[in-house]
Parts: sequence; structure tokens; C-alpha cells
Amino acid sequence: MTTRHVRAETRHPPRYRADIGGGTLMLPESRKVASLLLKGLPPGAWQKAIEVENVLQKTSPAGAKRIASLIRARLETMTDDLWLLVRDGDRDIAMQAMFAASIKHSALLGDFIDMVVRERFRGFHDTLPKTSWADYLDICRSRAPEMPVWKDSTAKKLGEHVYRILSEVDVLTDTKSCRLRKMAVRREVKEHLQGHGERYVLRCLEALE
Repeated sequence: MTTRHVRAETRHPPRYRADIGGGTLMLPESRKVASLLLKGLPPGAWQKAIEVENVLQKTSPAGAKRIASLIRARLETMTDDLWLLVRDGDRDIAMQAMFAASIKHSALLGDFIDMVVRERFRGFHDTLPKTSWADYLDICRSRAPEMPVWKDSTAKKLGEHVYRILSEVDVLTDTKSCRLRKMAVRREVKEHLQGHGERYVLRCLEALE
């Protein structure tokens, strides 16, 4: 009798996922989650802070858990040096630090900046039309055929969140006119990314300068 050794197939998650639809940058909540992460809480204490003490001030334990999980997933793509920027930085520094973590966490957000917003600036366009999002999703699907097929309502929601995030970091003046403006990346954020070899995230941010 022979024993067959079957190599397990390694499955990589799709590059483009819908997790950006879970929320925008949510700076007040992100500061609190960064603070909890820096304390190094064990699982039980983490759950108590989120679901019992309701430090995020949500209307239900399930909602608090969902938001905390998303923010934590974003922050854990980076080191605790960046968590400090989120917790203690002024509004611009903290927002840009959270933006950087969100870019690393979501290629759907990062590639939109790197491919679409960059070209709008390069072409001296002063707006970012909402139609750019649908066109971008078509490009994503051609680049990554394994990308999930989303309902139209889901695709629209993802775009709305991305545009709101760009508005939060002042790249868009608002989400109605969608007028573009350059972003001045703060020195503390740029130095963190350079020091930790975050070339992709840095390239995305520099596309906005």
C-alpha cells in the first residue's frame, strides 16, 4: 500500500475585495482602536472594550465589533509607529496615517489612486468624474479575472466610500462637485513610509502631491 502525498494548493485572496465598503477612514474610531492596539490587550479585554464598554460609541455590539474589526485590519498592515501617528497626531497627520493603512489594506483603493487619480492630475484635469469609478472597475476585472462579481448597488457603494475617503483627506473638495486638489503629505507620514519600505503606499500618496 502506498501513501499518496498531495500538495495542498495555495489559494491567494483576490487582489480586489469589497472590504473598503465597510467604512471610510472614521478618524475618531480609528484613534480609539489604535489606542487599544498599543495597549496590547488580550482577546477578552479587547472584546470587553468594544462590545461591553462600547468605547466606539456605536448603537449595537455587532456594529461596534464590525467597525473595530475593519479598523484593526487596516492598522495591522502597519507597525505600531504608525498607530502612534493615528492616536496622537494632529488631524492631518492622523488622517493621512489612517489613509496610508487603508491603501495598504485595500488594493481597490490604492490602485484607483495610482492608476486613475494620478492620470487626472497628470492631464491637468480639475475634477474626478463619478464615471471614473465604473470605468476603473472594468480595468480591474481585465487585470484580475478572479475579482468577485459585485451587484451594481455594491459597486456603487464601494465607489461612494472611495470618493468620501478622498474627500476626508482633502483630495476632493467635496463628493458633489468632485473637484480635485493636491494633497501635501505630512513629513511624519512620509518618513514612516520611507523608513518601513512601504513603496506602494508611498507611490500612491505621492501621486496626490
